[in-house]
Amino acid sequence: MIRFFILLFLATSLFGARVETFRWSNGETYLSFLEKNKLPLGPLYYNLDEDEQQLSEEILSGVHCKSTREKNGDISQVFIPLNDELQIHIYKNNSDYFFETIPIISETKTEAFTLKIEHSPYLDIIRETGSKKLAKIFVSSFQNSLNFKNDLQKGDTLAMVYEQKYRLGKPFSMPTLKAAMIEMKGKRHFVYLNSDERFYNQDGNEVESFLLGTPVHNARISSRFTKRRFHPVLKKYRAHQGVDYAAGRGTPILAAGNGRVVFIGQTRGYGKLIKIQHSDGYLTLYAHQNSFRKGMKNGSVVKKGQVIGYVGSTGLSTGPHLHFGLYKDGRAIDPLRVVQVATKKLAGKERNAFLKLKANYDESINLHVSNATKFTRVSMPDNVCYFFNGEQCVQDKQGSDS
Repeated sequence: MIRFFILLFLATSLFGARVETFRWSNGETYLSFLEKNKLPLGPLYYNLDEDEQQLSEEILSGVHCKSTREKNGDISQVFIPLNDELQIHIYKNNSDYFFETIPIISETKTEAFTLKIEHSPYLDIIRETGSKKLAKIFVSSFQNSLNFKNDLQKGDTLAMVYEQKYRLGKPFSMPTLKAAMIEMKGKRHFVYLNSDERFYNQDGNEVESFLLGTPVHNARISSRFTKRRFHPVLKKYRAHQGVDYAAGRGTPILAAGNGRVVFIGQTRGYGKLIKIQHSDGYLTLYAHQNSFRKGMKNGSVVKKGQVIGYVGSTGLSTGPHLHFGLYKDGRAIDPLRVVQVATKKLAGKERNAFLKLKANYDESINLHVSNATKFTRVSMPDNVCYFFNGEQCVQDKQGSDS
């Protein structure tokens, strides 16, 4: 199928298909997208299996998608990212449309830069890099431990080391901060992303205040999180962007943190569904509910631990359970890696491993500060590999898709 897709993409490009880039609109559903573009609902949704239907309901607003259209305006292909590893691919073969999930071909680079404070870390990072994403992850990593407003002075230094994924030669998905430093009144303050995906300061104490708690008491985990796996029997890529908690029908579901309801309603795959937007870019998803708590509606403000609904098996579900999804800045993350109530302090072997990681990042940051490393703006390379066939690049340049 991948080989056919590559040939199809080459053919449409060579014979004048129009390539478009668009962002998934806030409030847009997969079904409404199909209807708006006059795409057949049967083969592209209703005839799909349960996992594929549920995945189509996890498309997040704001993601960058690509499509190609024929000369008559009909869509021939669509690429819709589900996370930073997997995407929905809709394509036309003769007069029939098909659906599949395929990996996103991307490259991850470790990058770094330093700068002198002129106004504020947020404004200065945007001025230097043009990236609100980089400014946001830097400021949020320190916001629970430092007061930038009162303690920063003009001329203080900051440094960032981060990972950025690239797709089709352009930055893709949210960058991942690995280590950061800011100088305030002559003293350097650091944060480091540890192997447990949580931030710690130079003393090994957690600095990010995680807002989440377990959403169902005394429940059994029946399915765990995975961004991408290849099913050896079905020969399809699968993803489970959350954790399933098996519990009796009617068991209360608790809001994982303070926030605001941004979606409440009935869907085909996830049944009765609630999405809650939290601070710091977190969003949580609660699916297959039997019923919602009375008074819950779009825009409702909720508190951590408040009952929002009750466990059920609505939608495509084989038994009563809660599907709980967690997203940070539009990226699906494993709730079991971060859902903790108590602030964590490293000790023993964990602390020793952290200190080794810290020493490596300290060396890197000191070197970048000494060299006054500047941010390097990305320019499109002369040759871009869009698709791979095994280890070989199938095509070097796709003119209209650059």
